[in-house]
Amino acid sequence: MTSTGSFIRIGGTAHHVVVEGSGPVCVLSAGLGMSWFDWDPVVPLLAPFRTVVRFDRPGHGLSAPAPTATPPTAAGEAHRIAAILDALSLDGDGDGDGDGDGDADHRPATVVGHSVAGFHAEAFARLYPARTASVVLLDSSVEEHARMPAAPALRTAVTRALGTALSAAGAPAALGPLTRRAVVRAGRADPAGSGGDPAPAALVRRCYRTSRVLRGALRENTHYRAVAAGLLALRDRFPLPDSVPVTVLAAYDGRGGRGATRWLERQRGLASTLGARFEVAEPCGHLVMLDRPDAVVRAVLAAGRAAPVRDGAPRPAP
Repeated sequence: MTSTGSFIRIGGTAHHVVVEGSGPVCVLSAGLGMSWFDWDPVVPLLAPFRTVVRFDRPGHGLSAPAPTATPPTAAGEAHRIAAILDALSLDGDGDGDGDGDGDADHRPATVVGHSVAGFHAEAFARLYPARTASVVLLDSSVEEHARMPAAPALRTAVTRALGTALSAAGAPAALGPLTRRAVVRAGRADPAGSGGDPAPAALVRRCYRTSRVLRGALRENTHYRAVAAGLLALRDRFPLPDSVPVTVLAAYDGRGGRGATRWLERQRGLASTLGARFEVAEPCGHLVMLDRPDAVVRAVLAAGRAAPVRDGAPRPAP
């Protein structure tokens, strides 16, 4: 049964966080609309070797809603990961005196980003290279030529109005868990006919019957292009150092088709852009952590042991 963890406050918002295991730190960040318990198949395999940190972004899982006036950004999500590690004191300030001066070695973390959270994991490595042991991108979102959309304030207002209307109509309570189950089924390869949503029904109801989670998913979806464009801007300003290994683990369901082949090509292109190791999990749907948790764990462990480095200060965001 999944652990329900605890809450830490970051930027005035309560974030749900679960910490398990021991050893070097590994942060797991799931895709849009997903929750901490979607990593349940991975954690028992990884926790004997890593201190595993799972967290829900604002409006996801059990975390509180995000401030409506603060849209997500690539840099902001990188800073969120850093703030969570700071709050948990997992990599410390380095010298053990608690003053945050970072005048001794830090314990860098492996950051695993699934789907849209791949943007966040890469942004963290670019802005906090000294705090990054390695990056693993699980069937990450890819946007080669994203541009910042026009009228972000209008997009935010429309999304807020849509969330209010759907909530007033009772859509989350009526359709939230069913939609969640359908999305998970569609995101799995299910080669043996046994796929589906393994999450406990009580937790699915607890999270997905709420307007909070509906609004959180709508918010991230609305600002998806802006986050992608922000990451491309970070790529221009902050090269990844050679000391940060990156793995791109792409999903392939084994059935072929032009769409699947094109997606693998884009994933391979992402690996080439980042100078990353490229691997394919097969048979596997987009929800790699559910279909192939073993492949996820192998990718994390193959990145090598986290080595102490100097200076955990962030790079300035653009």
